[in-house]
Amino acid sequence: RRVHGDRLIGLLSFPCINIRIMSNAGKDESLKPKDGHYMATFGAGCFWSVELVFQRVHGVEETQVGYAGGHVPNADYKQVCSGSTGHAEAVQLTFNPSVVTYEQLLRVFWDKHDPTQVNRQGNDYGTQYRSVIYYHSDEQRKLAVASKEQEQKKYSKPIATEIEPAPAFYRAEDYHQRYLEKGGQCALKGSKESIRCYG
Repeated sequence: RRVHGDRLIGLLSFPCINIRIMSNAGKDESLKPKDGHYMATFGAGCFWSVELVFQRVHGVEETQVGYAGGHVPNADYKQVCSGSTGHAEAVQLTFNPSVVTYEQLLRVFWDKHDPTQVNRQGNDYGTQYRSVIYYHSDEQRKLAVASKEQEQKKYSKPIATEIEPAPAFYRAEDYHQRYLEKGGQCALKGSKESIRCYG
């Protein structure tokens, strides 16, 4: 499914001028709230495209991709892909609630994927691709539950999305961070360009 970032970048054009290649080597802790901002964590399939859709949201200040909800500390990509650690590919973000509400982030989450698919999104199969909302407060839990109930009205099949308290979050390897942006896709706030997830 994956193509290593360094190999892929050489194959693509760069139509968006807002290209930022970021390095966070050595940082494996979760994003922490600061200056009145809050965290949110979502799993909706391949974390490359999920991160990019949230990067584009006004009020989202930081994003990082990683692994959450498993039972192996400090899991890495190879372990997670084996399906033996129980982790989901997830995106954790900090957001400014005066600019974007948690309800609006939930709307982005639902619109990004098919929540009725079980342990898969598209051609990606495995428990690491499950649909999940990890809440960071009781208020987020209540909003997530209400949002799921509302979303269910659109589907004949049951929504498979799990709603769980936010667990330990293990930051993914640097080459996964902002992967699609580094590959040439636009991360400008408000961008509506189609997102292409490679693999």
